[in-house]
Amino acid sequence: MRILKKRSPSLAATALHALAEHPLASTIAATAGLLAAAAFVNRRLAEKAQRDNPPQGRFIDIDSVRLHYVERGSGRPLVLLHGNGSMIQDFESSGLIDLAAKDYRVIVFDRPGFGHSLRPRNVVWTPAAQADLFKDALAHLGVDKAIVLGHSWGASVAIALASRHPSLVEALILASGYYFPTARTDAMMAMAGPAIPGFGDLLSHTISPILSRLMWPTMLRQLFGPKSVPEKFDGFPKSLAVRPSQLRAGAAEAALMVPSAMLSAKTYGELAMPVTILAGEDDRLIDIDEQSGRLHDEIKHSKMRRVPNAGHMIQQSDTADLMAAVDEAAAETLTNAA
Repeated sequence: MRILKKRSPSLAATALHALAEHPLASTIAATAGLLAAAAFVNRRLAEKAQRDNPPQGRFIDIDSVRLHYVERGSGRPLVLLHGNGSMIQDFESSGLIDLAAKDYRVIVFDRPGFGHSLRPRNVVWTPAAQADLFKDALAHLGVDKAIVLGHSWGASVAIALASRHPSLVEALILASGYYFPTARTDAMMAMAGPAIPGFGDLLSHTISPILSRLMWPTMLRQLFGPKSVPEKFDGFPKSLAVRPSQLRAGAAEAALMVPSAMLSAKTYGELAMPVTILAGEDDRLIDIDEQSGRLHDEIKHSKMRRVPNAGHMIQQSDTADLMAAVDEAAAETLTNAA
């Protein structure tokens, strides 16, 4: 007599049965698995990005913060502060560092959390906190007076440096900055997601890098428009910009934009050094009349240059205009000293 053996269910059949019996638990498990896989891939990509783009400058440890900086040229110190989500390679690829190094001692920092600088989590990195950090860093480098140029979020740090340590800043050049609190949907999105402790870390290590890579072309069109992205920007390392750590730092700064502007706006009238304000007339990210134009009105002795047919990234598209502003400010400080 032939005995029929009962066939064991296949793995797929078992999985389908479990899904039917416990749909919620199965969905949660599948989602967790996908997030874990995304986190693993993003970590590997971040490690590769750092190998492919090693530090080109030096490191200093200031107030328990490891800062990466590039120094080039000789002469009067000129400090460059990059915007949110950016790093030294922005100024490097624009050509501004090489251009300025012909006449100045150019010092460019990766701000905390960007490029190769660390961003300790025990500090809220407001413009004021960063200003104090850079004041100590410059003192370590033997700089007691400098011309300071800040772009976008870096302009907020530059203003904080000038208001908190006025003897250090000889002149300010502020490009494409955000100076007064206004409704910002991008900041609200940051506060609702990647900037939230815990949940933000989850997003930054899983979904955010993927979305950032997909949205990169659209973001560049917004930043550079109405002009096209120049070929020289190819030197900017996108792979470093979309690392989890840098996305987390960028989200935190976006969430700080409105409250920081609210506090900083109280100090603008106290700035006594030469101030030059530059903004692209067609900036798609910031309303230059509400921001740069209003700042020019509040700082009575300031000079303002509206760069025609330019967007937010004027350091890339109109590098010569920024260099001319630096030279003019430097000449003005010499005239005032005389």
